[in-house]
Amino acid sequence: MKSHRLLFVILSVFCCSASWGQWPQFRGPHNDGIAQAESGQTKIVLPAEFSENKNIRWKIPIHDKGWSTPVIWDDQIWMTTATEDGRQLYALCVDRNSGKLLFDKQLFYIDSPSPLGNDVNTYASPSPIIEKGRVYVHFGSSGTACIDAQTMKTLWQRQDIPCNHFRGPASSPILFEDKLILTMDGADLQYQIALNKNTGETVWKTDRNSNFKDLDSEGKPKQGGDFRKAFSTPFLMEIDGQPRMVISSSYNAFCYDPRDGREIWRIDHDCYSNASMALYGFGYVFLTTGRGRPVMLAVRPEGEGDITKTNIQWQSDKGIPVMVSPILIGDLIYFVNNSGVISCLEAKTGELVWKNRLKGQYYASPVYADEKIFFCNTTGDVTVLRPGRKLDAIQINTLSDGFMSSPAVAGNALFLRSKSFLYRIERM
Repeated sequence: MKSHRLLFVILSVFCCSASWGQWPQFRGPHNDGIAQAESGQTKIVLPAEFSENKNIRWKIPIHDKGWSTPVIWDDQIWMTTATEDGRQLYALCVDRNSGKLLFDKQLFYIDSPSPLGNDVNTYASPSPIIEKGRVYVHFGSSGTACIDAQTMKTLWQRQDIPCNHFRGPASSPILFEDKLILTMDGADLQYQIALNKNTGETVWKTDRNSNFKDLDSEGKPKQGGDFRKAFSTPFLMEIDGQPRMVISSSYNAFCYDPRDGREIWRIDHDCYSNASMALYGFGYVFLTTGRGRPVMLAVRPEGEGDITKTNIQWQSDKGIPVMVSPILIGDLIYFVNNSGVISCLEAKTGELVWKNRLKGQYYASPVYADEKIFFCNTTGDVTVLRPGRKLDAIQINTLSDGFMSSPAVAGNALFLRSKSFLYRIERM
């Protein structure tokens, strides 16, 4: 666990210098879905049992449609939402203590949005990212903006970062030093781009060096490039004292230097349209590959160039998720796939420890706090598990609406964004 504590220190510097009471980005302070008290802080306490009539401090409606994770800094909670037709794109701010709506503004209007072509995604699925004094909201190619969290004024915005998301955007932005890094994995273009977080100006841009395997008999991308898009968010870590950014896209996984966008290494695989975020622990990067025949890879992250044949330590095809991000607790990896198959693997070997099935379908990624893992399904059930080498279900809670957005934890409260509401859940 010493290496994990070191990683937490590193990511606190890389990301947002967030403390126990903040949830600044998708997957939380350390990119991994884990909330824990920092040194000297009170232990996190969350209820295992809750319902519409129990352990809910407040509940507020959220208009229109969006799956972005709530991000939290001090007394503010920020989210995005959009009209179902994708024309109007909004940023929202809610008071963390009272649940009062503080800010609700349309930031962008899109004359002719590209159709989603599915009922899974929305036009407001990328999560914002927040730091002291500023919040950054991102709607893929439709627009990116920086907002002053005190005055609520837009400091800068961009609408000139192209990408045909084909089925909607979902990759969330990340912060590294003075850069806001965006992921643009579309049917037409695939690249990473870093903006100066203070001005919005482009600092670097790196096209994917992809080995696509989707060509038809005429050598053209199948289905207009539908197999080339992806929805993942990069994972930041440190390797041999150097910052690294890892992401799994269609048919490849990549490692970049976040300072200048230089590609360090790549891995080829046979899957596409991945949405899960990577993890790091025990000297391995854990990657999922996406649709097709998904596998999880444990990759030794040293070296440069194509490391497909040299650096894969183990791989598993046991119920691997396409959209839900896994979570690493101790020496075990937990994940649930879209159809509700939940699995636990040995992080060091990839061996299956146990497997079972949860009720319903899953698109939201789990969170861990107070020795509990929370899994939210699309019909409103929240299953609470105790991590360990045997399946230990503590409680199954049911709320009035389903979940597509991943949960957030700040202080002693669990924040759940359902399809229509935002809940603050805590012991009452």
